Amino acid sequence: MDCVRPILDVATRLWDSAAKRPVYIRHLPQNLNSLRTEMEELKNLYEDVKERVEREEKRQKKRLRVVDGWLRGVEAIEKEVEEILAKGDEEIQKKCLGTCYPKNCGASYNLGKMVLEKMDAVTVKKTEGSNFSVVAEPLPSPPVMERQLEKTVGQDLLFGKVWKWLQDGGEQVSSIGLYGMGGVGKTTLLTRINNELLKTRLEFDAVIWVTVSRPANVEKVQRVLFNKVEIPQDKWEGRSEDERAEEIFNVLKTKKFVLLLDDIWERLDLSKVGIPPLNPQDKLKMVLTTRSKDVCQDMEVTESIEMNCLPWEDAFALFQTKVGADTINSHPDIPKLAEMVAKECCGLPLALITIGRAMAGTKTPEEWEKKIQMLKNYPAKFPGMENRLFSRLAFSYDSLPDETIKSCFLYCSLFPEDYEISHRNIIQLWIGEGFLDECDNIQKARNQGEEVIKSLQLACLLENGISPLDEKDEYLKMHDVIRDMALWLAHENGKKKNKFVVKDGVESIRAQEVEKWKETQRISLWNTDIEEHRKPPYFPNIETFLASSVFIESFSNRFFTNMPIIRVLDLSNNFKLMKLPVEIRNLVTLQYLNLSCTSIEYLPVELKNLKKLRCLILNDMYFLESLPSQMVSSLSSLQLFSMYSTEGSAFKGYDERRLLEELEQLEHIDDISIDLTSVSSIQTLFNSHKLQRSTRWLQLVCERMNLVQLSLYIETLHIKNCFELQDVKINFENEVVVYSKFPRHPCLNNLCDVKIFRCHKLLNLTWLICAPSLQFLSVEFCESMEKVIDDERSEVLEIEVDHLGVFSRLISLTLTWLPKLRSIYGRALPFPSLRYIRVLQCPSLRKLPFDSNTGISKKLEQIRGQKEWWDGLDWEDQVIMHNLTPYFQPTQIQDEI
Repeated sequence: MDCVRPILDVATRLWDSAAKRPVYIRHLPQNLNSLRTEMEELKNLYEDVKERVEREEKRQKKRLRVVDGWLRGVEAIEKEVEEILAKGDEEIQKKCLGTCYPKNCGASYNLGKMVLEKMDAVTVKKTEGSNFSVVAEPLPSPPVMERQLEKTVGQDLLFGKVWKWLQDGGEQVSSIGLYGMGGVGKTTLLTRINNELLKTRLEFDAVIWVTVSRPANVEKVQRVLFNKVEIPQDKWEGRSEDERAEEIFNVLKTKKFVLLLDDIWERLDLSKVGIPPLNPQDKLKMVLTTRSKDVCQDMEVTESIEMNCLPWEDAFALFQTKVGADTINSHPDIPKLAEMVAKECCGLPLALITIGRAMAGTKTPEEWEKKIQMLKNYPAKFPGMENRLFSRLAFSYDSLPDETIKSCFLYCSLFPEDYEISHRNIIQLWIGEGFLDECDNIQKARNQGEEVIKSLQLACLLENGISPLDEKDEYLKMHDVIRDMALWLAHENGKKKNKFVVKDGVESIRAQEVEKWKETQRISLWNTDIEEHRKPPYFPNIETFLASSVFIESFSNRFFTNMPIIRVLDLSNNFKLMKLPVEIRNLVTLQYLNLSCTSIEYLPVELKNLKKLRCLILNDMYFLESLPSQMVSSLSSLQLFSMYSTEGSAFKGYDERRLLEELEQLEHIDDISIDLTSVSSIQTLFNSHKLQRSTRWLQLVCERMNLVQLSLYIETLHIKNCFELQDVKINFENEVVVYSKFPRHPCLNNLCDVKIFRCHKLLNLTWLICAPSLQFLSVEFCESMEKVIDDERSEVLEIEVDHLGVFSRLISLTLTWLPKLRSIYGRALPFPSLRYIRVLQCPSLRKLPFDSNTGISKKLEQIRGQKEWWDGLDWEDQVIMHNLTPYFQPTQIQDEI
């Protein structure tokens, strides 16, 4: 039996094979049809998969290798199936054994077997193709992705500075913040840096660009980094923010990279994103752009760089490229007109580009002139201004932290173009408007106002004005395009044309136009005149009426009748204005009244009715005969009273003592600025604790006064024409201290501005050692002055110097016509804040208080004086002379008068 079993196995296999042969042959037609059907279905699936792959590849993705292999496999099978089907059709036609069997049974058998095998292979491919959920993956990112960039203008210097830092690998700088107003070119500069990195291939593994925008979203930034640094999908999907940060950190910590963050509005925590600590030694660097300097500080960048508007030559070049040479050269008058238009943009690149493109194709002078008038009078209507310019700039406004700051910003647009706005004046207006009402006294409101200005400057919505080096008051200004945007916002995006009315330099405003201002909230008139009204204007919504530097001689009797909610009335600098109508009594909601620099002789007694008035300003009213009795004391809400002469001239003839007594009766008064010209009125001031606490600005003009008693709260002190003045005392609440005793306490903490003029018996100003906040000092025409600070008692004084820091905050020092002056200070001082020194006609002053140990102020800008005086100075060493000489500017007496 053992030898029979193998024979039976072979026989079985032969029988099975023999049995299948007729099946392969008999079912061949049917199987061929099935194979043809299966193959058609596979081809359809192939087309679907191929289309998906091509779509993904257009999205800059790479097909998966398994998908690519499958597509090639299907293409190979298709050829093989086509051959089998062709052979099958041929075999069926060659029949033998009647109608059932082909002539060549062996060939038919093999063909039938191949058909079934291919059907199995086609089925497998169909199954594989149906299971492709993903057919492509993102391409590995290149180290730098080029970004679209037009030719830049006027950025070479700033680009060179940043590029040098990137190229040289500055060891101390790991990050740079580029900040500036909207549209100034920050993103353009960052794009140029990005593209230059692509060209030069510096030693960085990656340059990562992220447009952050608002709000700063960690997840969004992480997604950009995921796409850039090729983190595996399975380590990303479904992971938490912290887990993703860990993956990003583990990849980036091994790389040298530059991070370019564009359009940041608030702090972005880089550690939460997963970015390793920036380290210049390891070439991990960051450049960011923002509209706020605050963001640079919040992001802890090691260097902040402000981007300013373009200088004129670059600005006009950029404008011309957008207008096009064909348009510029189309008429001889157009180049000059183009300059006029470009100047309206004040160097702001976004405005130059927007307006330049709008002017392209404008080829007649008449069209240019029309567009110029539109740009000056109705800038929001100019093509592209709303959608392309104002709406983008308005993001800075929208990002301001609260409504108070927004209101203060819009208020600045009430001033003319290029106007230098005094900090002091604008803050007083804001107080009158009620913007700073959360403060319970004027000084706190002033401080808050300064913080508002700082916030707006950090947001690049306000600029520093030109503040004279020798004056206390600071100035701000608005860029012309920002001002246009602010007025557009004030008009509710242009929907309410007359909500703010600002007129400057208009010859005369007709009554018919004024009648259209019924819905106006704020009116601001400058260098213009208003036609006399037959009937009183109706202003039911007006809150602000500024008519400064206008040519109004008087207001009609009923002009102020219909202003039921007005809060601010500013008529200052109307030199022709000689009287106020009694109807001003109707302005019972008024909180601010400024009549400075007018020619008014008498104030109407009806001003007593203004019970809500908080600020009354009557400076430089040289024609004012008197103040109505009990008028000031009737203003029960008054907090700020100002009545002084900037020229130091006495007012015509009001009773100073009575005024002081009335001021003392006011419950809320806490900010007084005043001139006093008699010994009795000065004594009245210093005998009143309340008046002393409230007096901030004091000018004394009194020939017979021989002693001054200073209040601890005073901020500005001007002493003029006090020919008999010999000494200064300071009131400490309940005691008077003579300052020859050198007290050891900084009692004059608020005093920052001192001017001494024509005080011929004053020998020194040693009491200034107790004014640690002093910023501005001017001493002129004091014949007996020998020393500014007398430090003969050096042992005591040395203690005072260490404790107080004499002149440590001094910004400006002016010394003129002091024939006996020998010394400013007996030893060298550092003067860390000093910017300006002016010395004229001081022949005995042979030495300045500097030496090489104390050095010179890093802020020093200018020393003015006569050349013969400078050449005759004695120096401790030649080093300090060499260091100071570049700051010296020779001047002559006639130039300074």
